[in-house]
Amino acid sequence: MTLDNEFARAQFPAFEVPSLEGQAFFENAGGSYTSRFVIDRLTRFYRERKVQPYGPYEASRLGGEEMDEARTRLAAMLGVETDELSFGPSTTQNTYVLAQAVRQWMKPGEAIVVTDQDHEANTGPWRRLAEAGIELREWKIDPESGHLDPAALENLLDENVRLVCFPHCSNVVGEVNPVTEITAMAHAAGAFVCVDGVSYAPHGFPNLGELGPDIYLFSAYKTYGPHQGIMVIRRDLGAQLPNQAHYFNADTLYKRFTPAGPDHAQVAACAGMADYVDALAEHHGIGGGPADRARAVHDMMRAHEGRLLQPLLDALRARNDLRLLGPERAEGRAPTVAVALREPGLAAARRLAGHGIMAGGGDFYALRALKAMGVEPERGVLRLSFVHYTSSEEVDRLIGALEREL
Repeated sequence: MTLDNEFARAQFPAFEVPSLEGQAFFENAGGSYTSRFVIDRLTRFYRERKVQPYGPYEASRLGGEEMDEARTRLAAMLGVETDELSFGPSTTQNTYVLAQAVRQWMKPGEAIVVTDQDHEANTGPWRRLAEAGIELREWKIDPESGHLDPAALENLLDENVRLVCFPHCSNVVGEVNPVTEITAMAHAAGAFVCVDGVSYAPHGFPNLGELGPDIYLFSAYKTYGPHQGIMVIRRDLGAQLPNQAHYFNADTLYKRFTPAGPDHAQVAACAGMADYVDALAEHHGIGGGPADRARAVHDMMRAHEGRLLQPLLDALRARNDLRLLGPERAEGRAPTVAVALREPGLAAARRLAGHGIMAGGGDFYALRALKAMGVEPERGVLRLSFVHYTSSEEVDRLIGALEREL
């Protein structure tokens, strides 16, 4: 099924704003545009429900129901139980809280596997646990390709490993890691799995029940929603980890790892992300339950992105004045494309801005990955990232701007 790109774009007010007219957005990995469904829900909450939720009066009751709706619908789309999904202020903060729970749960001498392919949010908090006597084992990427080889993980696993942490997709390498295969390897060795899905989820919500990880984290503000971190913790592991919230919330799984009070309005607005998926499904004649619709929309998004991505990769691969990080084929990678240049990535992004191209430059908190591939973090990379609402015309404009400026 082919994505109706025009219909998708029509669901994002940013494409109608005069100040953004003529601008092609290629820094989606830093944060996506927000769908009108989310904006409408957020606006309504602040206007009509801005009270303490879950009270006996109408505005309070409705506010609580909208917050519950967000959790229920997103969990159903992701193929997990409702209480296995929780919200927090950011993915970085959610990971930090989880790391504190793991620190209390593990014993000195037990081990965690981390990678050097990750954004710092999914490696730094775990690495700090070495201060508590926990062994850190690093699963290293190939310095040329950035590839994370599952065979290399097998050599790191034994009975002492309790947790394996890796990204679904790197925010600079772009390659999609085989989550199901890696999870099966870790589980067979008796370890749990934590997956950073921040760079993958914008390209379609995965079915976590089928993928199998014990923890999956991503950011709503990169999946067309408000600035919230979304965290799935499967019940088996969540029940084992020590409670990090108020003691009286210890028996509620979705509250155990959110010590801060929820941002009521932003949590409620997250239901707009489900509204958007449902709107795409209805427009394209997709039926079935929430997980079925989400799967079909995921596949449609990925197919559209792949069609747009390959011409960009071909144009970059044909040049000898830059280094393309990650796979050269659209299959198996996300449309998050980092290139190392002779000049700092940020300088190149500034020049592209003169052509109406909104792109990013820097290290993108992936310093370990860049260093492992021989790229100076201070110089950074030029990053060109897009999602399903990007049009083929915008990719053509980007390729043209690159030919003129690089």
